[in-house]
Amino acid sequence: MNSLFPDICTDNVTASKDYYMSLLGLDVVFEIDWYVQLKSPVDDNLQIAFVDTHHPSVPVTHQKPSQGVVVTVESNNVDDIYRKATELKLPVVMELCDEDWGQRHFMLEDPNGLLVDVYKAIEPTQSFMEQYS
Repeated sequence: MNSLFPDICTDNVTASKDYYMSLLGLDVVFEIDWYVQLKSPVDDNLQIAFVDTHHPSVPVTHQKPSQGVVVTVESNNVDDIYRKATELKLPVVMELCDEDWGQRHFMLEDPNGLLVDVYKAIEPTQSFMEQYS
């Protein structure tokens, strides 16, 4: 295997590109009018792509908007990304919080209606550890 990344079907490739570039600072790997592939500026293995839902490369039976997907982003800078998201007035659907199971995170909605869960691993609570260890 050389790589593994999602291609999200979307009705707006440009809005998707702009959203992830502005929120996460991703760079363009490849871009044409119906497809864009983005990558992390610090790790070429971290990638996401967007394809026009109605492009012939997508089987007709699957030419519908993506749903039921959570794009998870792990970052040590979750607080900074949260500040950036609020400054950009992106739709935050779950405010920044610490979870008992060991995550500091928040969730946004991307231009495709998908959840974006940005988190940092933290220590789980003692009660969580006792319950699940």
